[in-house]
Amino acid sequence: MRAVVTGGAGFIGSHVVEALLARGDEVHVLDDLSRGTRERVAAGAELHVADIREPDAVFDSVRPEAVFHLAAQADVRVSVERPDFDADVNVLGTVRILEAARRSGAKVVFSSTGGAVYGECTSPAMESAERRPLAPYGTSKLCGEEYLATWNRLYGTEHVSLRFANVYGPRQEPHGEAGVVAIFMGLLHAGGTPKIYGDGSQTRDYVFVADTVRAMLAALDHEGGGVFNIGTSVETSVVELYDAIQGASGVTRKAAFAEARLGELQRSVLDSSLAGRELGWRPEHSLDDGLARTWAWVVQE
Repeated sequence: MRAVVTGGAGFIGSHVVEALLARGDEVHVLDDLSRGTRERVAAGAELHVADIREPDAVFDSVRPEAVFHLAAQADVRVSVERPDFDADVNVLGTVRILEAARRSGAKVVFSSTGGAVYGECTSPAMESAERRPLAPYGTSKLCGEEYLATWNRLYGTEHVSLRFANVYGPRQEPHGEAGVVAIFMGLLHAGGTPKIYGDGSQTRDYVFVADTVRAMLAALDHEGGGVFNIGTSVETSVVELYDAIQGASGVTRKAAFAEARLGELQRSVLDSSLAGRELGWRPEHSLDDGLARTWAWVVQE
């Protein structure tokens, strides 16, 4: 199979590239390297330095059969400060990827977001739950999902959107809310002091990157389009996460506490039972196992 992975030089994308190569697929990476790096692109994959808003030259030369669309403007703060830029990359960029894929006859698996789409959760959110984004980033991702669904109705395609929980694992950059594992581990490894905002009771659903890759491959094989949550359905507070990271690292250090951040979600957790029924997907890594694997990577880096 010929596949294009947008954002394939980034965190999740680089893992998708490796999984495809392991299957024997022909893999092409489309990445503008604004966040990703050449070093993350595995040997055997061809890197095309390009913008997702201008994908035609790459797609016309590659003629992919599958597209894993992970490239995005993913900084929530940037989306608030520059909503036009956020929409330009995440909405217009996705439309142009969809059109390029349509001309190639390729199926698209789209990386969306659970926490930013659902907003505050009162219970594990199902795909049918009310969607209440609190930042333009979540809205732009939701727009991407709707474009995929529209293309499915209009052209009879079978594109799939995956709403990821908080993904963590090797190669994650220590930036943003989703990068809290990388932030905490990086500080512990460097002798710094992790900072917890508020009382640390806010909860998230942490899913290991290898499990999200399996979900993307399962979505590619799924007959029919759709939207699926990809998470563990398990809530972990920030304090509990930090305790687990100390256990995985063997480093014990008292965290600093700071004022709660304005607008921060207090509860975000996904119900992934639909993915279990329709994709045959379930997370295989416990939090302790995933953290141990991530710490091993941090140390060797």
